[in-house]
Amino acid sequence: MKLKIPFLTLAFYILFLVQPVEEPIVEESTVEAELLSNSVADTEKFFFEIGFTDVHKALQESKDYFKRDISLPTKLPPITFTHQFGRFTNSYGKANEQFEITYINENLGHHHYQIRIKPVKYKLILHKKHIDHTFKLIDGNEGIYSTKFPLDFLTFDKNGWNYTLLVNKQISDTVTKEVLIDIANSIK
Repeated sequence: MKLKIPFLTLAFYILFLVQPVEEPIVEESTVEAELLSNSVADTEKFFFEIGFTDVHKALQESKDYFKRDISLPTKLPPITFTHQFGRFTNSYGKANEQFEITYINENLGHHHYQIRIKPVKYKLILHKKHIDHTFKLIDGNEGIYSTKFPLDFLTFDKNGWNYTLLVNKQISDTVTKEVLIDIANSIK
């Protein structure tokens, strides 16, 4: 999914700047604070409209639906995020049922990281030509790293779940394969 927030934010700024000012001039810091507040509200509204909610609420909904625990990584990529959203999806058939977390930075659209978790039975399977590297996690499970798609990602199985960690290519020099493996190894 392409992140459209930077464009929407830019469009909002352009619309705001070309409006005639009929009110008294206010200090720049007040205007900046108001713009940031509106931008945050727009970002949240966009994600809520496409089915995302609070991470903990979506996680609990997923646990209740699957009737088992879901462990999350204790580590995050070494980049900044302004928002995190969760979503449980179960409306497109069993193979597409999943829990996902999206981390974004509304000011830096390329700071986008996502975790998708689904039952191993419906795990992501890649053709050999789409695999850059295979590796072993600390627990002995095998993982796959790929840069052959619009997002770089690492996929692996753990505790009966298939995890896929996705990252925007623009930050892959910071969020490397090794960083993703370290995140994967942080799941207990």
